[in-house]
Amino acid sequence: MRKYIILLICIFIPFPLYSQNLQTIEKSTIDVASKIGESVVSISSVVKEKLGRRSYFNSPFNDFQDSYFQRFFEEFFGSLPEREYERVGLGSGIIIDKDGYILTNEHVISGASQVKVKLSDGREFNAEIKGTDKRRDLAVIKIDAKRLPAAKLGNSNNLKIGQWVIAVGNPFGFAIGSPEPTVTVGVVSALHRYLPALGRREVGYDDLIQTDAAINPGNSGGPLVNLEGKVIGINTAIITTSGGYQGIGFAIPINRAKLILSKLIKGEKVLYGWLGVNIQDLNDDLRNYFGIKERKGVIVLKVYKDSPAEKSGLKEGDLILSFGDQPVKTTKDIVTMVSYSEVGSIIPFRIVRSGEAMTIRVRIGKLPTGAQESRAKAQNIETYFRGMTVDNISAVYKRKFRIKAEKGVVIIDIEDGSLADKSGIRIGDVILKIEKTKIRKKEDFKFAISKIKGNCLFKTNRGFFVVKSDSKR
Repeated sequence: MRKYIILLICIFIPFPLYSQNLQTIEKSTIDVASKIGESVVSISSVVKEKLGRRSYFNSPFNDFQDSYFQRFFEEFFGSLPEREYERVGLGSGIIIDKDGYILTNEHVISGASQVKVKLSDGREFNAEIKGTDKRRDLAVIKIDAKRLPAAKLGNSNNLKIGQWVIAVGNPFGFAIGSPEPTVTVGVVSALHRYLPALGRREVGYDDLIQTDAAINPGNSGGPLVNLEGKVIGINTAIITTSGGYQGIGFAIPINRAKLILSKLIKGEKVLYGWLGVNIQDLNDDLRNYFGIKERKGVIVLKVYKDSPAEKSGLKEGDLILSFGDQPVKTTKDIVTMVSYSEVGSIIPFRIVRSGEAMTIRVRIGKLPTGAQESRAKAQNIETYFRGMTVDNISAVYKRKFRIKAEKGVVIIDIEDGSLADKSGIRIGDVILKIEKTKIRKKEDFKFAISKIKGNCLFKTNRGFFVVKSDSKR
């Protein structure tokens, strides 16, 4: 009988402890939700856009997705001029300073002519965009308010997979008319995730926190917090096949934001590091050839002239094994490490050259504005002008940008803040004419821009745009 009593005790003792743990987690979640909720805001941005006739004229053949009938309908009715309309975007943000500074995603306020903020207590303010960083997808906006409840920023470097986290935001906040944020709970599913450029986004995401805490439309820019109520990430993206939540959400680590917060608040340009090399991942054959047992390292394919890499002594064929005290496993690793390094900082690179291990100290350079131009000249397939890079129309570009034109050149890259960017021209536009020169292919483009000295008129498939010169005219 004593054996059975002992067995019963062993079985039932853990249940009160399990219940206590659940109550502790529940209480922590309630406390965090109540406190952080005061610092979360709804953001409404108004963006002016132009639509072509196909975007706003309702063809009866749209539902059939039949290109033949669609083409017939368009040819019959002809082309109508574009019209301008206002698109309203919804997002979230987190108050990071009692004097009205709010951290959010860059894509929440990108291109906005007007930004409004609604606090959790229902008050509404017009907001000023202070600073943006498209590469990190972060922005700081400011409202004219004082003594606001600012959130505490945590340390995302200490995150562990399986750690409990809470996502807070305002999905459809303005649309449903409630200023109070919503709360979802989950865990850190993975760390250091990478997402390529998708949809309208021109730059890929890197080093993301993956979570199963529900992130829905409108949650972008809201905080991901730990059970201490400290912000450890900014919710930014989801992977979905339906447009809604499917258990895979991503957040930008808050430590990435803390590196540039002061610059964003001051409205200063965020600089990125540059090395000046082409690199390649090591496969098993290369590792065996070079005698590298660990699954790490990249090989230098090319060192650009006058680059930080050349000045430091890096050479073609060098194997880069570590960046500072961090191991380099893939090309993505070193690209991320260099990009987010402070310009001017000196970093020791552990390398192997001709079988000999050595350390080279590299002074990180500033990513040049004309990096795309250098790349274009090196590849000899693209053409560059005032921040835009173009190429001939190909089957790949036709599918990617849904191009129907057979002649012209397509814009495949635009530098942030460049003259081309400021003109309103966008990636995927087809250039048909520059001033009076018809553009059929790259050679026409090169000829046309060679004669331009001041402001110039571009005709694209979306309409006319003036691309200004550097000189003040």
